[in-house]
Amino acid sequence: MKVILRENLDNLGEIGDVVEVKDGYARNFLIPRKLVFEANTKNLNQLEAQKQQLERKIQKDRINAEKVRDELEKISLTIQMKVGEDGKLFGSVTTQMIADELKEKGFDIDRKTITIPEPIKALGIYTIEIKLHKEIEAKVKVWTVRE
Repeated sequence: MKVILRENLDNLGEIGDVVEVKDGYARNFLIPRKLVFEANTKNLNQLEAQKQQLERKIQKDRINAEKVRDELEKISLTIQMKVGEDGKLFGSVTTQMIADELKEKGFDIDRKTITIPEPIKALGIYTIEIKLHKEIEAKVKVWTVRE
């Protein structure tokens, strides 16, 4: 019997895959647990429509991420920190601080998407990466200055 997977199953495949399984396994285990749909024409057409809708959504998200990337790469952030004698910061610049600065500039970026390649513990200019989409990253300059 051909079935469409509703969940990722280790031995069978990923969501949306059409796989062939034994009739008893499908009727007695997979279908009652709502792990699969029967692969009839109605369900296959519905699956195809959902895939097309998902593709359009992904494409739209990608275009929006590219626009945001272009805007982000034009700006630079200035973070004021308390500094010790030899130019070392008390503490370090965190992703939350960067997210707060971005929010002040009008960008709503989650701190979990911000990557700091090396800890910022001294005055200077640093480049951070912000993951906007699965394939799109923005590079933003961060200036750390004396408070």
